[in-house]
Amino acid sequence: MVQNRLRPRLRARQTTYGLWVTLESPSITEIAVMLGLDWIVVDTEHGHLSWREVMEHVRTVRDSETTVLVRIAEIRQDAVKRALDVGAHGVLLPLVRNRGDLEAGMRFGRYPPAGVRGIGGERAVQWGLGLQEYLAQANEETMIIPLIETRDALEDIDGILAVPGLEAIFFGPADLSASLGHLGAWEGPGVAERILEVRDKAARRSVASGIVGVSVQDGIGRREQGFEMIGLGSDAGMMIRSVREAQEKLGLHARPHLWF
Repeated sequence: MVQNRLRPRLRARQTTYGLWVTLESPSITEIAVMLGLDWIVVDTEHGHLSWREVMEHVRTVRDSETTVLVRIAEIRQDAVKRALDVGAHGVLLPLVRNRGDLEAGMRFGRYPPAGVRGIGGERAVQWGLGLQEYLAQANEETMIIPLIETRDALEDIDGILAVPGLEAIFFGPADLSASLGHLGAWEGPGVAERILEVRDKAARRSVASGIVGVSVQDGIGRREQGFEMIGLGSDAGMMIRSVREAQEKLGLHARPHLWF
């Protein structure tokens, strides 16, 4: 679990594809691994997943080419530590407002002297059997990725992108739209343009950018725009998308569904 196979792919500016996991069954992650997806994000900010369920998702990627990241609920030391201790390769920090928020998340995810992460004997270190190997590599291999989804983050984006060790950012268009006064829109007026401006700034600093596509065509467009991390959708959202397509083709009533 120490080696993070996503990192070299992003450094090489390769396009990678992933799945947003919101449901509890680790079979979802197992299927994602079997399909050869580059990464998954287990979302604990929204929904109902317990830490036990998170660990089952993380456990499923063992000895595979898939990187597993956990979106934590808040930028707190205990949340970052717990996600990494169960074996995640990195965390996504929600609602980052400024450079200070990201720097705090970085400290929480790094062992001393670079940070304040405590040493435990949990799953990440193979219950203590792989402690030295893990400690020797964890600070370098662990990814701390800020979600760019607030007006404040846009206003301090230069400071955020300048944080040492930053390798990737991830956009949350719906929350970013809400923060800019367009509640309920995926990309409100002007938001798409702001996202691309930040993506370009990040690229100039060799920082990768990620986003979730709301459709296959949107994913193709994101690839053409240069995003290095493209989410194909969420587990529940993709099931709904597929069923709705079947309903429409069969002439059945299909309830409207937004986003991914």
